[in-house]
Amino acid sequence: MTAPITLDAPAEVHVEEAGTDGPLLLCLHGIGSSSASFAPQLAALSDEFRVVAWDAPGYGRSPDPDGPLDLDGFADAAAEVVRRRGGPAHVLGVSWGGVVALRLAARHPGLVASLIVADSSAGSGTDPEKAAAMRARVPELERLGARAFAELRGPRLVSPDAPAGLVRGVVDTMAAAVRLPGYAHAAESMAAADLRADLARITAPALVLCGDQDRVTGPDAAQALAGGLHKTAYVIVKDAGHLAHQEQPERFNAWVLSHLHIVTNQRTTHLTED
Repeated sequence: MTAPITLDAPAEVHVEEAGTDGPLLLCLHGIGSSSASFAPQLAALSDEFRVVAWDAPGYGRSPDPDGPLDLDGFADAAAEVVRRRGGPAHVLGVSWGGVVALRLAARHPGLVASLIVADSSAGSGTDPEKAAAMRARVPELERLGARAFAELRGPRLVSPDAPAGLVRGVVDTMAAAVRLPGYAHAAESMAAADLRADLARITAPALVLCGDQDRVTGPDAAQALAGGLHKTAYVIVKDAGHLAHQEQPERFNAWVLSHLHIVTNQRTTHLTED
């Protein structure tokens, strides 16, 4: 089921939804993806949760924003989606979506019940070379076009032994999702991001996951995130690359459900005690 949500700022966003009962789970995709990447989570988690996956402003079926968005702008757009759904939400962010999720939790703590951050980092702004490489993607997309850009980048997002069908799906999703100027805004937000100082201020309980064969951010960056957050569990997803939620959805979803059961039970207990 699809549902557009109108935002006062910065723009309308398109979402995919599944489930009508239970706590809200908002899914934020990576920089080269869209809500389509969360099909396994929409299918598997919606029995217990209201799962909402967005196309970020300027991506997929969401319109382009009226002007440039920085990381705070993307986080505020996500916050508005949560508000429209009656929040707070558990927030699942993958890669760049994880950076947006972390900023959302730091900027709007009352809207984030818990975090699931997958194959992510504190931002490319932690390293000048990574920041420069992120910014260099924009002229590459402009020169190649979305399809060739996706065919160049997509295969690296999964493990070397990933099935050909999965690789095709990742490439097709990227080709359909990315365009300018949205990708340029996202790339700049990632290139400028250094959330290491934010981590200590985040109070939401968090689950940090990473594919053991992630060749993009990698387990070291995920472990650094986990170490910087206060209430964290850290999990390596076996036989998965950067898109662990797509490559090993059963393992990934099992960990997510375990985390959500723990934090929702704790929240219910605290509310009862109060």
